[in-house]
Amino acid sequence: MSTVKSYAAKHADQPLGPFELIRRTPGPKDVEIEILYCGVCHSDIHMARNEWGGTIFPIVPGHEIVGKVISVGAEVSKHKVGDTVGVGCMVDSCGTCGSCAEDLEQFCENGMSGTYSSYLQDKKTITYGGYSTHIVVTEKFVLSVSDKLPIEGVAPLLCAGITTYSPLRHWNVKKGDKVAVVGLGGLGHMAVKLAAAMGAEVTMLSRSPEKAKDADSLGAHHFELTTDPENMKRLKGSYNLIIDTVSASHDYATYLNLLKTNGVMVLVGVPPTPEQIHATSLIFGRKSLAGSLIGGIKETQEMLDFCAEHNIVSDVEVIAMDEINEAYERTIAGDVRYRFVIDMASLKK
Repeated sequence: MSTVKSYAAKHADQPLGPFELIRRTPGPKDVEIEILYCGVCHSDIHMARNEWGGTIFPIVPGHEIVGKVISVGAEVSKHKVGDTVGVGCMVDSCGTCGSCAEDLEQFCENGMSGTYSSYLQDKKTITYGGYSTHIVVTEKFVLSVSDKLPIEGVAPLLCAGITTYSPLRHWNVKKGDKVAVVGLGGLGHMAVKLAAAMGAEVTMLSRSPEKAKDADSLGAHHFELTTDPENMKRLKGSYNLIIDTVSASHDYATYLNLLKTNGVMVLVGVPPTPEQIHATSLIFGRKSLAGSLIGGIKETQEMLDFCAEHNIVSDVEVIAMDEINEAYERTIAGDVRYRFVIDMASLKK
């Protein structure tokens, strides 16, 4: 075992601060990683403040991890010392259930092991995330990262990237499809980039007119204000697929009305309270309201390879570890374009 530096929240009402944690001694199937960059996800904030309930304290957040392999176990074959690798939102699963057999480890029927505030498959060992200098992860859950891309921009792909890539792939987005993205933030900006790279005609739907320029630079073909009633009437029946990234309370029916017949609206944001819809919003037009989480390990690797091929990374602002509490407040205020990433060298000083 080894002691490593990290930042943790010890209670829901306390800021994050320095914390020493114990990493396990790497086993024969383990990969030991020196963390270089870790993205800051809004989920980190929800968990650190126990806003969803069930947080295990002290919590070391961080599930958008990129680093270098510094040691491997005797049975490791996919990775070697010196490789650039990533770790996303999960670090293990049972490997035997139906979901795991279909490469859907995120839906493991015995409970996947989240990268932080979770338990390993022994259901006893608590996991600690990427706001730390090192991490030890079983080989299967370590992803290969191309050296063609700036790794600080790769880090958020491990959550924001795969969260938006997975529904685009599942609903088979292709050239000529009309895709709308609701909300231009950490998830929304990745959805625009990925859908455009897949050949879709992409529209950004937003309440903020000042985001039109950013939407254009990210690859959106159209920008539409959702605060204009006449605009929304004009857009009725326009889209094959809508990716809804908004985590604030909002009216789903407003956007379901914009779907074509047989269209699908996919939720990847998590509003704080349940939303109600009338059955007629779905019945007329045989529309679907669906949800999507992250992807499995196979699909996450596919996403990383796709991004390397198409030169896609997240737009990031790099911060030092001791700026994390300010970054949380700025994230809540929407004052980041579009993802904070922590330079872990700042934690080693």
